[in-house]
Amino acid sequence: MQTPDLSISERRADILARIKKTALSKGVDPQSITLTAVSKVQPENRIEDMLAIGQRVYGENRVQEAFERWGERKQQIPDLKLRLIGPLQTNKAEEAVRLFDVIETIDRLKLAQSIAKAVQKTGKNPELFVQVNTGEEDQKAGILPGEVDDFLKQIVSEFSLKISGLMCIPPVDEPAGPHFALLRKIANRNGISKLSMGMSSDFETAIGFGATHVRVGSALFGERIPKA
Repeated sequence: MQTPDLSISERRADILARIKKTALSKGVDPQSITLTAVSKVQPENRIEDMLAIGQRVYGENRVQEAFERWGERKQQIPDLKLRLIGPLQTNKAEEAVRLFDVIETIDRLKLAQSIAKAVQKTGKNPELFVQVNTGEEDQKAGILPGEVDDFLKQIVSEFSLKISGLMCIPPVDEPAGPHFALLRKIANRNGISKLSMGMSSDFETAIGFGATHVRVGSALFGERIPKA
């Protein structure tokens, strides 16, 4: 567990050290693992502190909130990378394509079609990940594991979209390892090399199963501050 009074700089250094240690223990280049700072609902002072120490990859859940926070910063910070890690409505597809460098949550054909149209209209070409509902939870977004292969083939053939990765969020009440293993298995048989999996509590486990991107929020920023 991390100490509550650690600074953001110390937290980030600790997370990066743990990523490096785990990667090396698995024979993986630590530089091949991207740390995504989950910045949703974090206060501005924490974002500024994180930017000041060099963190450049951020994950946001909502398109509009991301525009408000990052729109101007995107123009000012050339190496800033934004990843959409929350559900995307089809009517927000064009805005998402314009702002985000990566969209991790493609989970239905209608959304894939909207993204394809937005790519053609804007000339922007974000990296695309498919979200997989590895726990087959009714309340959670994502393609069911048994349907992923056909879904991938269909969005390529119908919409000419290039999918570079898969993403999952395991059930909170189950061990994460089997879900990460399942995502890796699906990726391997479809020739997909990028896996976004693992959060504050389980990113080391995820790295052990081949994660190339880990999404860390509270362990980096500290606990969220409740809204008044």
